[in-house]
Amino acid sequence: MAGRIARGSMWRRWDPHIHAPGTILADQYPAEGGWDQFLSRIEESDPPVRALGVTDYYSTATYTRVMEFKRDGRLPEVDLIFPNVELRLGVGVPRGAPINIHLLTSPEDPDHLAQLHRFLASLEFEALGERYRCTQEDLIRLGRAHDETAIFDRDALSVGANQFKVDLANLRDAFDKSAWARANILVGVAASRHDGTSGLQGDDSFARTRREIERFADVIFSSRPADRDFWVGKGAVSLETLHAEYNGPKPCLHGSDAHRPDKVAAPDQDRRCWLKGELTFETLRQACLEPETRAFVGVSAPQSASPAQAISQVEINGATFIETPSLPLNPGLVGIIGPRGSGKTALADLLAAGGGAFTINANPRSFIDRAFEHLSGASVDLEWGGASTTGCSLDELDEQEEDAPRLRYLSQQFVDRLCSAEGLTDELLEEIQRVVFLAHPTEERMGAINFGQLLDLRAEGARLQRAQAESELQVLSEELVTEREREASLGSLKTKLKELEKRINGARESRKTLVAKAGGSADRLEQYGRITTALQTRRSAYEQLERRKNALQLLADDVQLARTRRFPEQLREWKTRHQTAQLPAALWPLFAYQFSGDVDTAIAKENERVLSTMKDLVGAPITPPADGPPSTTTLIPEGKIPETLAISLLQAEAKRLEALIGVDSQTNRALTLLNSRIATDESQAANLRRQIAEAEKAPARIADINKERRTAYANVFEALVAEQTELTRLYTPLGERLAGETGSAGKLSFDVRRRVDVNKWAERGERLLDLRKGSTFRRGSLAGLARQHLEAAWATGAASDASAALAAFREKHDRSITECCPYNLHDSTDSENVRTWAGDISRWLYSTDHIEIAYGVQYDGVDVERLSPGTRGVVLLLLYLVIDIDDDRPLLIDQPEENLDPRSIFVELVDRFRSAKQRRQIIIVTHNANLIVNTDADQVIIANCGPHRPNHLPKISYICGGLEDPDIRAKVCDILEGGEEAFKERAKRLRVNL
Repeated sequence: MAGRIARGSMWRRWDPHIHAPGTILADQYPAEGGWDQFLSRIEESDPPVRALGVTDYYSTATYTRVMEFKRDGRLPEVDLIFPNVELRLGVGVPRGAPINIHLLTSPEDPDHLAQLHRFLASLEFEALGERYRCTQEDLIRLGRAHDETAIFDRDALSVGANQFKVDLANLRDAFDKSAWARANILVGVAASRHDGTSGLQGDDSFARTRREIERFADVIFSSRPADRDFWVGKGAVSLETLHAEYNGPKPCLHGSDAHRPDKVAAPDQDRRCWLKGELTFETLRQACLEPETRAFVGVSAPQSASPAQAISQVEINGATFIETPSLPLNPGLVGIIGPRGSGKTALADLLAAGGGAFTINANPRSFIDRAFEHLSGASVDLEWGGASTTGCSLDELDEQEEDAPRLRYLSQQFVDRLCSAEGLTDELLEEIQRVVFLAHPTEERMGAINFGQLLDLRAEGARLQRAQAESELQVLSEELVTEREREASLGSLKTKLKELEKRINGARESRKTLVAKAGGSADRLEQYGRITTALQTRRSAYEQLERRKNALQLLADDVQLARTRRFPEQLREWKTRHQTAQLPAALWPLFAYQFSGDVDTAIAKENERVLSTMKDLVGAPITPPADGPPSTTTLIPEGKIPETLAISLLQAEAKRLEALIGVDSQTNRALTLLNSRIATDESQAANLRRQIAEAEKAPARIADINKERRTAYANVFEALVAEQTELTRLYTPLGERLAGETGSAGKLSFDVRRRVDVNKWAERGERLLDLRKGSTFRRGSLAGLARQHLEAAWATGAASDASAALAAFREKHDRSITECCPYNLHDSTDSENVRTWAGDISRWLYSTDHIEIAYGVQYDGVDVERLSPGTRGVVLLLLYLVIDIDDDRPLLIDQPEENLDPRSIFVELVDRFRSAKQRRQIIIVTHNANLIVNTDADQVIIANCGPHRPNHLPKISYICGGLEDPDIRAKVCDILEGGEEAFKERAKRLRVNL
């Protein structure tokens, strides 16, 4: 397939309204050297003028002269010269001149001058009882009839042209009768106040006239930005009004309107005229169809993709089956079309490989993977804006790094996966997150390299707060179980104490009886009872001090462990967690945990006090008297209370009394055993009294713990709200971006919410309950109750709402939960199981692991996960075309329409492709005419594949050019289904022949 290889529609400078030396009116060029000055200024223009609309009044004489110079070698850089015949309507502005109207004529017809003259001859002007046609002869005749002094033909022609006025109805009629004119002439009208339609604004009686003139025109001659906005539907009226009242939007053009040398190619305020397309008259026709994107008036042409971020040339080396190894690429929208199997995807894969975006074996259906054995020795080189080159050898694709590819490749299989009906894939979520991340300015990314890192950094505080609150809930649940056990044990403890005290009293009575049998006075027996009771009390006190001494030693060991292990480990954890703080090493010791005071001395002093008290309790050893009768004198100092005396003194006194009473060895042994039993029971009684005291405090502690637990539970939700807020802030840049969008992009929103898994919470609870018991709960009923009373607070409520809702739920259902305990609450053998169960119930009720922060994309209020594959395809493309404005790399898409219906393409995506191509290069492989025609593709590459060759790949060739190229348009119509209809739909004005 031989054909043109062209870059397609590029911005080039035009001067569509320029008068040359010899122009009929207001000729200010010098008689000598005027032509040389005219031609030289065009040749030296910077940026260069590439197309000229040589203008004269009712004449093409100066156009003919410029063409003669062109044939003689002048104006080598000017590739298009066309006649612009300036006419004057028979309508004038109040304080100016008649309204100027222009006939811009295509030079493509070899007979265009003769045809144009025939058309002009159909225009008539009535004066002095005569009808004059718009021919040179009649204009001279009119001039002489009006001014008898105009003797010379040149003078008469000037006077006649100044007097000849065109009637709009006559002009319309002439177009209606001339198929050639409709096909080859575009009508332009001036919009200025001096000689254009704006001059009619002051008089309402001319409102309809003005509108009819502008409705008839194809082109508006104006350099004012406000006029351009108006005529593309961004001003005072909408596009719909333009179509209804003005026959559609129109391009604004501007020329130098030069009548003297210094004005040649030098428009006022440097408002130069730029048209996008090849240097053919067809480009002007395309500008009439696409006035906003193909015509511009300004100092420089509109910037599309950054040159450094657009592929300008692809070179395919060593692939003998490619007959077109070198292709220029347009920086705008490039469409690759062709019959199935023609080599479209081959070119896309090769471009992706050259840009570092192709991964071998990632897609077994790709061209490169399937044809790999035929690509030995082949390579691809991409030129970027003429400034840099990237490339690769196709033999080494498996080693290609893809961490930072120069382009974004959406292969057909990639799009299929992301739009799969199986649900939202990680890849689509990752793409969404990447776009969200890039929407944040670099200085706001906190050093993160991706969305996940930024999210972790932003949400770390809230997540730590939640983890601490959940940990506190666990501890409080354990404490609550303990306190409830204490409260429940109060009755049994008191019963045990009564039984123990009864046993102790019985033992004391037994001791009295045992001593009484040994003999002795009643006073001595009474004294002996007081002394032995005091001795047991003091021994019990000593035991308590022993326990405290051991506890102090454990505390001292714990302090040492904290210093040597726990505190350093905590500091190391802080250093790791807060590496990004980049604190100097010298500052970190300031963050080390340490005790606020001298705890070692405090423990040591307490230990000394305990030891001293223990020493005082034991007292000094008392040497027993020598053999002989026991002393009758008491060892107890007068006035001293036995319970305050040392153990050694009390023991000696007890021995003395035993000897006086006459306790024999057998009785002594029995007495010693009895005293030991009493001492043991007294110790147990002391412990029971301590436990009873703790149990009596349990209700108050339970109230405090419940209060703390409610607070901790609320803190979890405060942390959830904080994390939700951070995530919302994370999405804010894109939320603001989407807020200004309309149409399909306006349906996109980013949603951050708490996701509550009620079933998970309920199922965990049901596993702890014996649903055969009680009357409230049945299988599945717990989930229903949670949805009714808890879900709203969990999902959207404030921290206080969630805490209050759970408190109300417990108040209503605690009894029912207890009824479903799988163990016997009153059987002591089940007490340990009941205790464990109660802890599990407490942890379950206050658990929050069924609540998480979810984030994602919604389209028209529906989560992406729930969209159809087709709509998900729309979302995917909107992601790249509308939202991902921070990525200026080329976007290469292989057949995006495969997942979309035709209406979605036209309604949802065409305008987005048109907008996106203004900022980044887009290359699409497609079979859809809308994605070529209605997106106004800047370049179309047409692939063709030759016949099958045994053991070889078939030959593949390409041609390329812009839509203004008739051959390209014809092939688009031939190849793409609905291509011709798409062109007709796009051509709103029937007079523009495509």
